[in-house]
Amino acid sequence: LLVSKDLGKHLLEVEDLLQKHGLLEADISAQTERVQALNAAALKFSELEGYQPCDPQIICNRVNHVQTCLEELEELAAKRRKELEDSRQLWTFFQEMEEAEAWIREKEKILAAKTCGRDLSSVMTLTTKHKTMLGELGNRRALLHQTMKKGEKILAKKSFSSVGIQEKMREVCLRWKKLEEVTGLHQQRLEDALNFFQFSAETDDLVAWLQDMYRIVSSDDFGHDDYSTQSLLRKHRAVVEEVEKHRVAVMSLRKQLALLAPDHRQGVDVQIRVVEVEQLYGEVAEVAVLRTQWLQDALAVYRMFSEVHACEVWVDEKEQWLEKMEVPEELDEVEVVQHRFESLDQEMNSVMGRILDVNQVVQQLVDGGHPSSEEVRSCQDHLNSRWNRVVELVETKKGQLSSVLKIQNFLLEC
Repeated sequence: LLVSKDLGKHLLEVEDLLQKHGLLEADISAQTERVQALNAAALKFSELEGYQPCDPQIICNRVNHVQTCLEELEELAAKRRKELEDSRQLWTFFQEMEEAEAWIREKEKILAAKTCGRDLSSVMTLTTKHKTMLGELGNRRALLHQTMKKGEKILAKKSFSSVGIQEKMREVCLRWKKLEEVTGLHQQRLEDALNFFQFSAETDDLVAWLQDMYRIVSSDDFGHDDYSTQSLLRKHRAVVEEVEKHRVAVMSLRKQLALLAPDHRQGVDVQIRVVEVEQLYGEVAEVAVLRTQWLQDALAVYRMFSEVHACEVWVDEKEQWLEKMEVPEELDEVEVVQHRFESLDQEMNSVMGRILDVNQVVQQLVDGGHPSSEEVRSCQDHLNSRWNRVVELVETKKGQLSSVLKIQNFLLEC
């Protein structure tokens, strides 16, 4: 049993042989105690004095022979245990290598069947799964490294042929290297897909935002009075600032596109999408500038109407006063009226300046092609006509006063 060359053909068989060998070692251990007891008893006969039933030398020789046989048996048992344990190490190594190969084949199939997703959500899900797989790959790499060390130790002992061990190690190493390459390529594809879909999502968000901005800046609401138009203008300026802030994002689209993988950046759809975004931004910016001008023109119109109204209120008041005023004949009363006309001249100079400003604003609006040019021009003509009427009345009354003063002065001189 101990000189048997059967060391097992696989791990389970070696484990079975080791179990049987353990029973044999236990039996040898039990026999060892028996032999030692018998040898001790036999040696007593060699030490007897007087009558000796057997030659002491024969007894000693027989005891030594049995002891030597027992020691040889123990040496054989120890040698076979070492051989079986070496065999177990060998088949454990091969089994672990087979498990590693099976794991590699499984991951190769998974990687071969994996896609890179069809949208941002699916790519992110696949990326998460791939990170999990990378963790498994790291753990499996550590286990494979330990198994390789076992193979190197077996080779160092030179207990078995090195051909099968080296071939298996070389084969598994090559497959592992290929798996790492495939994993790296798949990770790169996932990263490329993730960058592409993130770029697409950001572009879609930018398009949606620009479309909202276009609806806002193309509004035909310019307010109904000075206050409402000022409020709209403040809001519009905030919108213009936001549009300007997004200029960098729009202008950087082509740089971002250039950083994408060739398969993604060379697609016709994505290139058309970038051009559409740039064109849409240009339209939004252009319409925003126009709306700024329109709001400013509307504000100018409402302020002009407000100024015209204020001037007409003054004109109405003075016109009514001038029409009702009768030139007095008494010198004292004439001097009072004359002082009032002096104050009126100062007011008229001030109002005249305001009317000139109104005329200037009207001319600018008309020259700029304002849609309310006719209404503005009509308002201007009406105000100028009223103003000329007041000027005529003032000149008439001043003339009457001048005549009265001449008569009064003539009478005084007489």
